[in-house]
Amino acid sequence: MSASTDFDEFYTATARRLVAAVYAATGDLTEAEDAVQEAYARAWQRWDRLTREGDPTAWVRTVALRLAISSWRRARNRIRAHITHGPPPDLPGLGPERVALVRALQALKAHERTVLVLHHLLDLPVQQVARETGLSEGAVRTRLSRARRALAAHLRDAESPHPPTTHPRQKTTRKRKEVPTLG
Repeated sequence: MSASTDFDEFYTATARRLVAAVYAATGDLTEAEDAVQEAYARAWQRWDRLTREGDPTAWVRTVALRLAISSWRRARNRIRAHITHGPPPDLPGLGPERVALVRALQALKAHERTVLVLHHLLDLPVQQVARETGLSEGAVRTRLSRARRALAAHLRDAESPHPPTTHPRQKTTRKRKEVPTLG
């Protein structure tokens, strides 16, 4: 019998009862299910050793109960901290500059946005950006240059009260034809 089949049978035979036991200890079904699932995941990683040592049920039960208790302690500590120190301060809203930057970044082509974010926001050198994107360093520099120009154009558009009628990369300005409206 394979280890996978052996583990599946063990899980099927013991999971429901273990969830019930952890639920009885914690009083929270969701927490019990999460702790039991994590315990089984850890058991799977050690399955050969656990089965060599005998019945793995006690080990899984102990791990599940310890995980549930740890989770309960973390929740209790968060509540104590909240009572002692009060709620966390409200995060400030996004300022207009940040909103404009996010919108301008979203307007970029995906490949431009990627190199810009990696280089300028994550402070990665051009060489690292090239490795992570699979591009040459020259291609990264070219995309950075184009992305900066496009970003600057989008940010200028965001500042002006009337956005231009042409795409920022177009060299000539074309007048729009007036379309008559009915009514």
